[in-house]
Amino acid sequence: MSLVAEGEIPRHVACIMDGNGRWAQMRDLSRSAGHEAAEDSVDAAVDACLALGVEWLTVYAFSTENWKREPAEVAFLMSLQEWLLREEKRQRFKRIGVRLRFLGDLDDPRIPDACRNWLRECEVMTADNTKLEFCIAFNYGGRAEIVEAVRSIMASGTPVDQIDEAVVHAAMYEPEMPDIDLLIRTSSEYRLSNFFPWHATYAEFVFMDTLWPDFREGHLYSAVAEFQSRRRRMGSSGTEQVDRS
Repeated sequence: MSLVAEGEIPRHVACIMDGNGRWAQMRDLSRSAGHEAAEDSVDAAVDACLALGVEWLTVYAFSTENWKREPAEVAFLMSLQEWLLREEKRQRFKRIGVRLRFLGDLDDPRIPDACRNWLRECEVMTADNTKLEFCIAFNYGGRAEIVEAVRSIMASGTPVDQIDEAVVHAAMYEPEMPDIDLLIRTSSEYRLSNFFPWHATYAEFVFMDTLWPDFREGHLYSAVAEFQSRRRRMGSSGTEQVDRS
């Protein structure tokens, strides 16, 4: 970790938390038990980011496609206040300087009021924290986000000839969120799965065999080390300095 800390630290790390169901099935447990086991892995990712000085961490908790899963699993995932963000968890995040943000369609009527209210309370109670911006993608879809951004721009009356990348970015769910520098996906899956396609345009991808419930600080340090070993051209020839801000 000390060697990694001496190198370039990505400003924004994102994690597609995959493998909870398979982890549970390997142990003859319910898929919900796999999601519950993911809580410690989220803590590990947060703690590792804090230790390295990462500014933004984004994780994929529930996608717009996840509504297709079995009703019992969906009901469990809709109860973040009972597994991922219990009272002691959000109090811990408040105490250690983590700001919680939730990105996605939180006005969807399928989301229980108790869950929606809990998420909004989490945002309010951590709003003044500055050590780490922790974004949880909940009822999130990358295509849906872009569609909503387009609708917002059209409704604002912005002339077509004034619409550029900056205007579109400002219309996203969280305009302050910078592009993703490092994107980690666990469980040997090699796809983006509708996860922030706009922000991941120049992200470095690291794929791991590890199932998410087994993810710990060392896995994130290893991914950052891989990030540091790569030469990020971002469309340039690689001979000039590239602005990563």
